[in-house]
Amino acid sequence: MQEKASNGVPQFATAEYSRQPGGAICKSCGKSITGASYRVNGVPVCGSCAQRIKDQMPLDSHAAFARGICFGVGGAILGLALYVGFALATGWIVGFVSLAVGYIVGKAIAFGSGGVGGRRYQVAAVLLTYMAVSLAAVPIALSQQMKQKSAQQQARASDPATAGKPTMSPLKALGVLTAIGLASPFLDLANPAHGVIGLIILFVGIRIAWRLTAGRAVNITGPINDPAPAAPG
Repeated sequence: MQEKASNGVPQFATAEYSRQPGGAICKSCGKSITGASYRVNGVPVCGSCAQRIKDQMPLDSHAAFARGICFGVGGAILGLALYVGFALATGWIVGFVSLAVGYIVGKAIAFGSGGVGGRRYQVAAVLLTYMAVSLAAVPIALSQQMKQKSAQQQARASDPATAGKPTMSPLKALGVLTAIGLASPFLDLANPAHGVIGLIILFVGIRIAWRLTAGRAVNITGPINDPAPAAPG
């Protein structure tokens, strides 16, 4: 039988064998295996440990996915705030912050789901990471525009033609800014060198989130009635 698990499940890489002929040591509890044995990722374990490992493996469910998404959204908001705060505090828009955003989102989803991973968690992590990084351009742009607001107000006051122009509704302005923000990583390609580097770094950040939310395969086979192999000599 095969099971999938993520964080919190013991990992098995190498076997440890007993010095007694015909006996093997359980990798999990360290005791000699008697009777039927099991294999966890190819490593011998006793029956009780195999059952315990199976019981401890996190199971996917709608509730686990919902919690993962909620925590992921919180992580994305935190990552967006980190990106914007760094840009406003330093005056630099550094794409490497995307790596931190991907890490925060991936860890948040994994924590919220209780260690469950899989393809739908990975897709959510990718979308949230991209949205957090791309939408960070909106508050950064608004901050830059606010610095010019006084000059623009003076221009409108001195130019009746400008003052009479209709303004965009707040809801429509928000929609336009959101669309521009989501497209901002590709709009930066207007400056090819800067745009390509930014997209590469964003891809790496997304890759981090993808890997952190991947399910880890734990293969449990057995029972095996044959005695577990013993070390030579």
